Amino acid sequence: MPVPTMTLDLERTALVVIDPQIDFMSPKGAAWSAVGEAVTEQRLVPNLLRLFESSKKAGIVVAISPHYYYPHDHQWKFQAPVELFQHKIKIFDRPSALSLDGFRGSGADFMPEFKPYIEDGKTIVASPHKLYSPQTNDLTFQLRKQGVTKIVLAGMLANLCVESHLREFAEQGFEVAVVRDAVAAPKLPEGDGNLSALINFRYIANALWTTDEVVARLAKPTAR
Repeated sequence: MPVPTMTLDLERTALVVIDPQIDFMSPKGAAWSAVGEAVTEQRLVPNLLRLFESSKKAGIVVAISPHYYYPHDHQWKFQAPVELFQHKIKIFDRPSALSLDGFRGSGADFMPEFKPYIEDGKTIVASPHKLYSPQTNDLTFQLRKQGVTKIVLAGMLANLCVESHLREFAEQGFEVAVVRDAVAAPKLPEGDGNLSALINFRYIANALWTTDEVVARLAKPTAR
């Protein structure tokens, strides 16, 4: 397959991180038994820290696409396998859409390492996506309002939320680079989520970079 050439323009670029939350990225999280191996192998948390730090230093837009479940979400009348799993383990649960009671330190909260970057008063925290894509939250709207046309994409789950965000952004006309070592997915008997995602990233994304490559490009945004 051809390799596209994507450059970064700091005025139009955003780092988008999906689900940087305790339930996905911490050994204390509800989903660790399914995702912990990949999170560890990928060095996901250290790599995301480098992406946050370099993005803030470069002054680009940083946006979070979180995942929260409220009590009414557990009343859905039908669900697919991953939905059933997530509701069963009570991942990302919050007691109310209108309250932060019990949020701090819960599985729905952000990883402590990331909070200095997320809670700086500048980072966009979008409304929650409920399945996988940003079609059900305000992330695309928020990026458009910032004049963003290029996205550096990272987070979880590689084969579900990350891939779904990638597909929607591509359909919406954004240029998207996926950070291949800053994503992770479940490794289950049904298949390796990371491997399946990487195959599709290669077909769909405008670029497939490592964390090292992104950091270098943010320092020299015109570098290919």
